[in-house]
Amino acid sequence: MTAALFDFDNSYADRLDGLYVPVEPAGFPDAELLVFNEALAQELALDVDRVRHLAASVFSGTVVPPGAMPLAQAYAGHQFGQLSPQLGDGRALLLGEVLDAVGDRRDIQLKGAGRTPFSRGGDGRATLGPVLREYLMGEAMHHLGVETTRALAAVRTGETVVRDASLPGAVLTRVAASHIRIGTFQFFAVRGDMAKLLRLTEYTIARHYPQHLDAQSPALRLLREVAIAQARLVTKWMLIGFVHGVMNTDNVSISGETIDYGPCAFMEAYDPDTVFSSIDHHGRYAYGNQPAIGKWNLARFAESLLPLISEDPDEAVALCQTVLAQYEEELQTRWVRGMGRKIGLQRSRAGDEELIRSLLALAQRHAVDFTTLFRRLSDLVRGSDLVAMSLFADHDDAREWVQRWLARMKLEAGTSIDIAAEMDRINPVYIPRNHKVEAALAAAIGGNLKPFNTLLDVLSDPFVERPEHSAFAQPAPASFGRYTTFCGT
Repeated sequence: MTAALFDFDNSYADRLDGLYVPVEPAGFPDAELLVFNEALAQELALDVDRVRHLAASVFSGTVVPPGAMPLAQAYAGHQFGQLSPQLGDGRALLLGEVLDAVGDRRDIQLKGAGRTPFSRGGDGRATLGPVLREYLMGEAMHHLGVETTRALAAVRTGETVVRDASLPGAVLTRVAASHIRIGTFQFFAVRGDMAKLLRLTEYTIARHYPQHLDAQSPALRLLREVAIAQARLVTKWMLIGFVHGVMNTDNVSISGETIDYGPCAFMEAYDPDTVFSSIDHHGRYAYGNQPAIGKWNLARFAESLLPLISEDPDEAVALCQTVLAQYEEELQTRWVRGMGRKIGLQRSRAGDEELIRSLLALAQRHAVDFTTLFRRLSDLVRGSDLVAMSLFADHDDAREWVQRWLARMKLEAGTSIDIAAEMDRINPVYIPRNHKVEAALAAAIGGNLKPFNTLLDVLSDPFVERPEHSAFAQPAPASFGRYTTFCGT
């Protein structure tokens, strides 16, 4: 029935025995397909009609397609700074790998498909709200130009899952460049299993950074590439106001993709201390802390690789410290350049960073919506200040900055029309507004998917303003209150 549904090529299972546990999904015979990502299916070179026809049974884990090798991956992780030596896929199963339409290797994983040896007393299930949230967030990030895992499908299982309340169960089919994490390396490093650590390192380089297979020190090269990828990723989060919420080392992908959308959200009023997670009581993973936490996580990755980098511990540490410094430099350079582009500056000049930081300080003083601010700056370039100035309670305070900024803009090449158009190409109109996300999820849990599908459509084209969707560009009303998110487990 499912012959040739996927052309699996399972390199992780074939080459890394001992780094996972084979597990059969629980299966849910009453499963119902709720959302199917046809565009992603096409990217994966799948037969869209055939996959859609079998989606409920396959993406619930009820039917395991030929060639699949379901397995739970082992990993450890620092969670809020504390090392857990054994975590692993507690409710996720890697079905297998496929080569997509351009030849890139992609994991296909079921999330919420039942217990595994790593479930740690959990039921291995997922509920509908977090499943649809991850689907929505992954698509939003993809269309915003951020490296991310994505969802191929979401199915309702037909079962009830008990959390704080009885909730509809669901399974997410997640697609990723891989599910190898910093925590994967930590799992073997903390056990002193150098043979498996070396095998994992060689496999990861071959899969994600094959140009460095012959590097003099492959482990050091891997650290450098991951540092660059994380600098790129965290910078992009900062440029759009995204707060991941749980930057534990088991949630840091070696491929440089955003992974595990649990207590994440988008900042509205600009404040570096913005936190949404219900369990982040001290702001460890606040918006403004994300660059530093990225470095902290990379330091834990470096510690895992030390024995592979050099037999001389002092030399290994020194080499790693150089890479960590390069991460900071890379992120700072990317951030200044990216923020500069957001305010219309194409070439960096002395004083640009101060101009950017003074705008952010102004936005914080006036609690200005981050997304709206940057989108409306292009109006000022076009000569209209009505909307942009209305964002600030003190117009004189704002005008001082605007005058300095417009004077700097005169040094840019190109017409005002061209500059404004370029700003609009990188400053989104639409992000997943927290109140809209919650409303869509609540409706979906109640059986109405229309608000979810509408929001998904709006977020599929975030840079083009559509008057009929103006409500999706507005911050949450005051009545929405302080937004709190949960990990969804």
